[in-house]
Amino acid sequence: MTTEPATQADDFDVDLAPEQVEAFLRANPGFLGERPDLISILTPPSRWEGGAVVDLQSMMVQRLREESRDLRDAANLLISTTRSNMIVQTRTHAAVMALLGADNFDRLAHVIRHDLPLLLDVDTVSLCFESNSSSPPDFADVRWLPVGSVAKTFGGDTEPFYRLLEDVEDDGQVFGEASGLVKSAALARVQPGNGIPAAMLALGARDRGAFHAGQSSDLLTFLARVTEMCVHRWLPEALS
Repeated sequence: MTTEPATQADDFDVDLAPEQVEAFLRANPGFLGERPDLISILTPPSRWEGGAVVDLQSMMVQRLREESRDLRDAANLLISTTRSNMIVQTRTHAAVMALLGADNFDRLAHVIRHDLPLLLDVDTVSLCFESNSSSPPDFADVRWLPVGSVAKTFGGDTEPFYRLLEDVEDDGQVFGEASGLVKSAALARVQPGNGIPAAMLALGARDRGAFHAGQSSDLLTFLARVTEMCVHRWLPEALS
């Protein structure tokens, strides 16, 4: 007998009689040895048939199989989560390097609006400042908000420092022309000080749930603090 029926045996649409399976295994005694994963899903024969005798060996084997499956699933989840965290960390570091590379405020605002979406793998990023002027400074890549907007968004003047919104709708104040696209957002407070108005860094994604309350905020806070330092460095010069 050739090994071709092995392919058919793996095909769930093929209806094989028990005699055919038995004949195949007898003709291919090394089949299970070459596929050890199959052994973990096979049901071993009970040592006792019928009666009131409980086969503890079979119960223990079944429990070990379940524990092995659970451990394998947990390991796969850990590997996937670790890989994802490393990717996000690498992207954040690249974004920080781009921010630090700006040599004036216009360049900084350009990096935030046009480079950070690519570096962070989000759909849009906005840098928003409060202003009570009817004609705020003409910075092409900055969004202007009414005074008090940042405190209203975060629910206070100083805390919290960030918000992760699983489902959000923007009227255009924060994300401008991309407002219709954004369904989820990560917002971080920016407090430059020294007379510079309150501000926030806003990351927007088109997928609902891209950001959610269960996510860690460490990298978002780090990104916001670096942005804050860069704004403190370059904005006074741009306003003078």
